Amino acid sequence: MKTATHSHADASSKSAPSPSPALPSPTPVRVTLVIGSNRAGRFGPVVAEWLLGRVREHDDFEVDVVDVAEADLPTTFAPTSESTARLAEVTPRLAAAEAFVVLTPEYNHSYPAALKNLIDWHFHEWRAKPVALVSYGGLSGGLRAVEHLRQVFAEVHATTVRDTVSFHNAQAAFDTTGHLKDPSGPNTAAKVMLDQLAWWGRALREAKEKRPYGR
Repeated sequence: MKTATHSHADASSKSAPSPSPALPSPTPVRVTLVIGSNRAGRFGPVVAEWLLGRVREHDDFEVDVVDVAEADLPTTFAPTSESTARLAEVTPRLAAAEAFVVLTPEYNHSYPAALKNLIDWHFHEWRAKPVALVSYGGLSGGLRAVEHLRQVFAEVHATTVRDTVSFHNAQAAFDTTGHLKDPSGPNTAAKVMLDQLAWWGRALREAKEKRPYGR
């Protein structure tokens, strides 16, 4: 009777499994920061500059900025040559975005009219995309504006992420050079919020690649 034998040489002669190839770096999420105030003397650009720093240092994003003060859209919604020209500058940038960070102050317990106007001029550009919300104001830190915006973005089929960043008594939080006096808390909150935005941005991108939204 023959018996099968296996020597150490036999075992060693088998080729070891080759290492798995490195996975390609994921494509960054195209995020657009919307600065939502056009009021004279606004504090928004100070907060926006800090916020841009947090977005740019996050490896998951490439960023664009849309400022409602520069968009300056009319409120009539009439298809005039003026509105067409202004929309030609802003609409493609919103359409190209895969995610948004919306920066809003709080005016009279809600968000600015110029921000609502930008949202209302568009519809498909917001659909099936995630939105992170950052606010600033007095004692409330703009949180009432944020909660109103959640309802508006839900109506245009956007998904707002759970965590936010808010600045209570915002002007006192920054020094005269535009830097936060104590950045630890806001930076940590921004990291949590942007991590959620990146997850939603990639998840919705992959979902829409498999099946377009609304079909």
